[in-house]
Amino acid sequence: MKFLSRNRNADHSNNSTAVPSTTNSIDNPSGQRQAVLGEKDFNNGLAHTKAPAITMRTVVMAILVAMGGFIFGYDTGQISGFLEMRVFLERFGQRTEVTDTHPYGYYFTNVRSGLIVALLSIGTLIGCLIAGPFANKYGRKWCIPVWCLIFCIGVVIQMAVGQGMWVGIVMGRWVAGLGVGGLSVLVPLYMSETSPVNVRGAVVSCYQLFITIGIFTADCINFGTEKMSNTGSYRIPMGIGFIWAIILGVGIIFLPESPRHDWNHGRSDRATTTMSKFYGLSENHPLIQNETAEIEKVMQATQGDHPWYEALTGPRMFYRVTLAMSLQMFQQLTGANYFFYYGTTVFSGVGLSNSYVTAMILGGVNVGATFFGVWLARRGRRRESLYIAALWQSMCFLIFASVGQFIFKDAIPESSTAKTAGTVMIVFACLFIVSFAMTWGPLVWACIAEMFPYRYRAVGMALATSANWIWNFMLAFFTPFITGDIDFAYGYVFAGCNLAAFFVVYFFLIESSGKTLEEVDAMYLLHVRPLGSGKFEFDEETKNSIGDGGLGTDRMRLEGQGRNMRKQKEAGAGGVVQDEGLLVKDETGRNLPPMSGGATGHAR
Repeated sequence: MKFLSRNRNADHSNNSTAVPSTTNSIDNPSGQRQAVLGEKDFNNGLAHTKAPAITMRTVVMAILVAMGGFIFGYDTGQISGFLEMRVFLERFGQRTEVTDTHPYGYYFTNVRSGLIVALLSIGTLIGCLIAGPFANKYGRKWCIPVWCLIFCIGVVIQMAVGQGMWVGIVMGRWVAGLGVGGLSVLVPLYMSETSPVNVRGAVVSCYQLFITIGIFTADCINFGTEKMSNTGSYRIPMGIGFIWAIILGVGIIFLPESPRHDWNHGRSDRATTTMSKFYGLSENHPLIQNETAEIEKVMQATQGDHPWYEALTGPRMFYRVTLAMSLQMFQQLTGANYFFYYGTTVFSGVGLSNSYVTAMILGGVNVGATFFGVWLARRGRRRESLYIAALWQSMCFLIFASVGQFIFKDAIPESSTAKTAGTVMIVFACLFIVSFAMTWGPLVWACIAEMFPYRYRAVGMALATSANWIWNFMLAFFTPFITGDIDFAYGYVFAGCNLAAFFVVYFFLIESSGKTLEEVDAMYLLHVRPLGSGKFEFDEETKNSIGDGGLGTDRMRLEGQGRNMRKQKEAGAGGVVQDEGLLVKDETGRNLPPMSGGATGHAR
């Protein structure tokens, strides 16, 4: 668990919290404990007690809860293999003549294969939108077993359907998708609210890591069962899916509720105990006291009625929501799921004797690269990693599509030309997967988690995630139609999408690594130029104002709605004065224009 380790004396800012904080980046390397606690506190015995780099309790929690990602990855990987299994084709496909393309005399129409693959995404879209409100009311912990049970019901439906009942497979995947969607919200939420600040980035990244491990595991199991001549060829992989859901659903019962939920529901003592156990520190330690103080501060600051549409009309929120949804859209349009959903089908067309082996190779590459991606999520710059990867991935798809469309497609089967072209296509598919697994897989989630102020984070994340699932469905459903018409030239579409993703990241995304969440929020409010945001530094006066001084969306007292939303005149009412007219400097030392000053200025 080396990638979960971190400097023992770093990463505790004055507003650190055990939840997605208004003041802490997922990987903020501030190293300001002494400034946080003060000289007086550092002279007592508690402050000299060093927090463990990571506790065994945190390791167990990360592995257990990340099973939610494993469930999604496993389901994604297994459906790719099912579409080429002989028994699955005979039971749910349509009869046709025996040809090189259809060696078993059965095939799936584009509509049927699209629905079998894509209905999971419709379920996940619905599940992710309704999971949040239920989790706020009943708790993160106790909702997770319910979504695991829903997933298991979906698996039962798929296993129980008889000959020719392909609609049952589709509906079973839709029900299973409800469970996957709910877990896709609750698992990262529970992780971020429970794990210590110093390892939070690595713990949350384990969700993406376990997705890739789930895909690889499914590829291996499909390889082991695909030659079976009975329904066990696909029912065994389906049934094994119960194991991961049971591990998560039962195991979470033995873990505590998240401290954030406990605190907001009047169970502050239990929340404090939970945090102290995961930190490995006494409940009276200054770090724990600062954590609880920040949770209380955030709860007080975000009280009141905040309708969901305020996440679009709030201070510069439409820009951020649009950007977040675009990033999630492009995460799908990079083309990764083209290989994960239809990889077995794609590479059976490349002429491999066993395309399941290629799926295992791609899955293994995906897992290995994601380990490095976990490190990059904490140490590298978001913008540079994403836009450089977008250019690399565009190049990979250009070569993949060109070789497939102009060389392999017209080559004689089993000829040296066909084999050479197929090998080149597999190599560049692997190079694409390496890039995606290190960057666009985990980093998009990190960028979005750091983009929104706490007040609007839940709605902003939900809207962004919904964009991900919508485009997931669109690609899964329409890919068979598109490849049927243009074959490997489909790669040119993804090459163009990666190029568009480069421009979006390069010109619109602000660098958030190494910044607290309130600093990122202030950068968006101050219209910091994305091109220079990586080297951007606040002047000392502005930086001091970001914490308790008031510069930030969560510190604003807003009135009105929609276009009429503005800040309240609060200086005469005894409130904190929100001074947004502070000058900040960019990397060249020039002063940037201040925001609208005074209490009457419009928030933007």
